[in-house]
Amino acid sequence: MNDVSETFPIMAAEGYEEMSGNGELEESSAMEASEDAASPPAEMAEMSEENGSPAVAPEAPVGPDPVTFSMPPPAEDEEGEFPADFERLWKAAHDNPQDFTSWTDLLQYCEQESHITASRRALEAFLTRYPLCYGYWKKYADLERRAGYNNKAEEVCVQGLQAIPLSVDLWIHYINLLLGTLDMNMPESPTRIRSVFEDAVVAAGLDFHSDRLWDLYVEWEKEQGNTKKAAAVLDRVLKVPTQLYNTNYDKYKEHLNSQEPKDVLSAEEYEELRTLCRQSQKAERAEQAQEEEEERPPGEEEPATPEGTDTEELMQKMREQVLVRRDKVYQDNEGEVRKRWHFEDAIKRPYFHVKPLDRLQLRAWHSYLDWEIAQLNKDTKDPQDPQQDPDQAATEESEVTAQPQEESEEAAVSNDDYRVRILFERCLIACALYEEFWIRYNQYLESQSVDEARVIFKRACEIHLAYKPNIHMQWATFEERHGDLTEARRVLEALEKTLPGLAVVRLRRAALERRAGQLDQSEALLREAVDESTEKPTLHAFYSVKLARLLLKLGRNPSRARRVLQEALEISPDNDKLHLNLLELEVSGDPSAEAVQECVTRALAAPLAPHTKILFSQRRLQFAEDYSNSIQSVLSVYEEHQKLLKELGGTKREAENGDEDSEKMSKSDDGSAVAVSAQVPPTMPHVPITTPPPPVMGADASSQAGYGGYGSWYQQPQYGNYGNYGYQNTWNYNQGYYPPS
Repeated sequence: MNDVSETFPIMAAEGYEEMSGNGELEESSAMEASEDAASPPAEMAEMSEENGSPAVAPEAPVGPDPVTFSMPPPAEDEEGEFPADFERLWKAAHDNPQDFTSWTDLLQYCEQESHITASRRALEAFLTRYPLCYGYWKKYADLERRAGYNNKAEEVCVQGLQAIPLSVDLWIHYINLLLGTLDMNMPESPTRIRSVFEDAVVAAGLDFHSDRLWDLYVEWEKEQGNTKKAAAVLDRVLKVPTQLYNTNYDKYKEHLNSQEPKDVLSAEEYEELRTLCRQSQKAERAEQAQEEEEERPPGEEEPATPEGTDTEELMQKMREQVLVRRDKVYQDNEGEVRKRWHFEDAIKRPYFHVKPLDRLQLRAWHSYLDWEIAQLNKDTKDPQDPQQDPDQAATEESEVTAQPQEESEEAAVSNDDYRVRILFERCLIACALYEEFWIRYNQYLESQSVDEARVIFKRACEIHLAYKPNIHMQWATFEERHGDLTEARRVLEALEKTLPGLAVVRLRRAALERRAGQLDQSEALLREAVDESTEKPTLHAFYSVKLARLLLKLGRNPSRARRVLQEALEISPDNDKLHLNLLELEVSGDPSAEAVQECVTRALAAPLAPHTKILFSQRRLQFAEDYSNSIQSVLSVYEEHQKLLKELGGTKREAENGDEDSEKMSKSDDGSAVAVSAQVPPTMPHVPITTPPPPVMGADASSQAGYGGYGSWYQQPQYGNYGNYGYQNTWNYNQGYYPPS
């Protein structure tokens, strides 16, 4: 795999902690494990139980913006030769790298043989092509750890998290690895673990199924005796719409009630609430004393409670005030969860797998993205209360401090944008093999950052969609649109090497050079394509027509264009499109009866269909009518045309003899329109009258569907065996030049 030297924006791919089990290779069948070990529970309620259970530990220092993804260097071959069947399975996987089953067969075999060198080699090659299979990253790390290479195991986890930062499972696996290998008595060890936890919740903490990660973070802080930090983590998760949001609130209340407020709250909040509650106590006692008519000497105040010796009554009041504040946060978060619940419930396969998703799943992701983006746009366009009158809101805003409110609105919009990006990244785990989602994400990011949008194309084309031509051409168009012609050329050249013989790619390359003003290079590309396709007559004819048009239209060199078509006819004398384009070249240039006659004679002598020969003869007759200097030459051509009609049995095409008003238009098999009229009545004098000319092609042999049916040329799937790549709308240039609306 090409080394992805760009930083992944926000998250890469692979989120959904315990549910994203794809890639887990079980003892029995690798393919089954890839799906079964990760298959999501059917109901959201079932998933709640799974997510609620405490999990293994977390992962490593990889932030939300992972660095370059590259495989760790291969280890030394501690063992000699590979197992007996390794080379056979290795060759099968590399001969067809898109066959997922051949890879899992190889990996399962290496695991069964317990051969560390073979396993390393197989896992590195597999994860290069399928980096979203987080289960295999875990297997790779475990392999190194069992072999005693703890540092290598950490490197593997880091590499995996650079590829899939949204994988809660992989974060937990990495943290567990650190907890099992670091000496926690060293002062730097807790600091490192906490740093990894922070990286983990920043990268994957907004995932709807990230509860296990948050819970693990809280429990670890409690084990370290950091009750304040544990409460701070719980405070943060209370604002995140996750599946187990209510459980998180219950844990916060339990933690609050089991500790003194000063051991849970921040110093600022503790002092604020303590002062507030003490004042409240004073007021209550004063009121009680007045009712009992108790008097206190003037100037004497109620004895102050010593610092750090809060009464149980005061602490209870403080807890109540804390819960009043947190309850508002909880209610707001519950509203966010309810909005998203049915979208989350519709997603049945949140992990990566090569098996296609059904239409309902694709629609579910699109609907979820539509809704999340709509929420962002709503906040951007209408930050104030939608029920509030705009004029009234404007008046009120002018009376209140505007700047803090503006900052709050900007923070809300930024947070919503981050949620949209997280959702896109989650989507690109399950839908990594679908171009439409990568293109949609690119379009979303392009308005904000061209560099971030470019990274999306790079990830899609160099890792997940190496054999999908459409998105590569979209990438090239993107680069050309933003002025980077060098990168656009590189993208198209790389695609042509990956999918050799794809005609549309060669045409895109030639068009790119033409738009850049490099006509010589554009001609060279088409000339090279012509020379390389001599063994494929149909493709050779196609490229020859393209080259001839370039020479004629832009090179203003009809003689070279004529030579190209004539050379192509030597290879494909039965190709009617070559004859038609050569005829049009002669007709559209300086009128030359000899050249037209030679062209038509060649066509009539070629093994063409009868209706095509009649079309050529009719075109010659039309040319004679338009440009001949004598009526004798017109009559001569007319007689030859009549003779041809009789020979070919085309009596219904004798429209040239009649002048009846009721003309009919018939179409030849190749789509060309030919004007015909009813037969001339016997009483009419035998005077040659040519038919109205068919649609004039000018100098463009492909622009008129009425002549030669050149417009249908692009629909020929045989060029470069292009249809076999599953590329829809084979020659629709609008794809790739203009983003889908």
